[in-house]
Amino acid sequence: MDITRGIKQLVLTDKKIKTMKKYILSIIVLLVGLNLAFSQETTTGEKEKDVPVVAPFESGLLIDNQTCVIPTAKTLEFVIQHRFGTVDKGIENIYGIYSSANIRLGLNYSILNNLQIGYGLTRNKMYSDFQVKWNVLQQTRKNTIPVAVTLWGDMAIDGRANTVFEGVGEDSAYSFSNRISYFGQLIVGRKFSDRFSLQATASFTHFNKVAGDLDHDKIGVGINGRVKFSPQSSVIFQYDMPLAIKGITEQKEFINAPHTNVALGYEVSTGTHVFQIYISNANGIVPQEIYMNNHSDPRFISNWLIGFTMTRLWGF
Repeated sequence: MDITRGIKQLVLTDKKIKTMKKYILSIIVLLVGLNLAFSQETTTGEKEKDVPVVAPFESGLLIDNQTCVIPTAKTLEFVIQHRFGTVDKGIENIYGIYSSANIRLGLNYSILNNLQIGYGLTRNKMYSDFQVKWNVLQQTRKNTIPVAVTLWGDMAIDGRANTVFEGVGEDSAYSFSNRISYFGQLIVGRKFSDRFSLQATASFTHFNKVAGDLDHDKIGVGINGRVKFSPQSSVIFQYDMPLAIKGITEQKEFINAPHTNVALGYEVSTGTHVFQIYISNANGIVPQEIYMNNHSDPRFISNWLIGFTMTRLWGF
């Protein structure tokens, strides 16, 4: 009986892995195909050196999401990400500004022109996150490379008391590994003009330990962009969608599925400073928290809140 059960589990696991691969490969092919459709072919008599486009986005962060931008080598980036309370009480608490808040402070350092590492600390659940970002490809001005391709990942450690992790899920014993979650993301972006940039994302989230009605793994897709209307100002937007994939779920029904994260905002850049203010339906800041645990339905105004993101650069 044990051997039969083991074989069945191996078959189910193999099916889940194949299903995940199928979805991820389909997303990658679709994203690259869409961007290649916009590429332009330049024919000149002489071969000229093709260089990366300038400032596809104003900073390495756009609301909650990473962009394909990495500051030049030996640059230190300070990041503040803030969420106020929900706007449902109106003037009573100044639309959530005087309510409870979530905040993340982070430091990122560019080791190379295309490689950055970072650390951040978030108030809610006291997440400590360690991250790395690598620009695999950069879009070039003459479209030799029509899109930017970036890989980004982080590991977050939940810093709450040990008792929070006891009696959760299938194993009630405490272990430090219960605190750990992971997030990986593929970013494909393109600067279509000086005024318009767009990128699409495919992501994978994993929590080592979850409550009984949640999955350990979640695949998601997203899209975000910038529309520039003056030398310093832009409208920014974001849409992140966790996917309900039966092939990888551990539940019989999606009874506690996370909602999409929708955000719209305004951005102003001064070169070394970038400030973004926006409205969003997600209180989380660490990406795996948003993709796995965002239970605020964006259809109801009572779930929306005001947030801002600020970055500051120093060169060394």
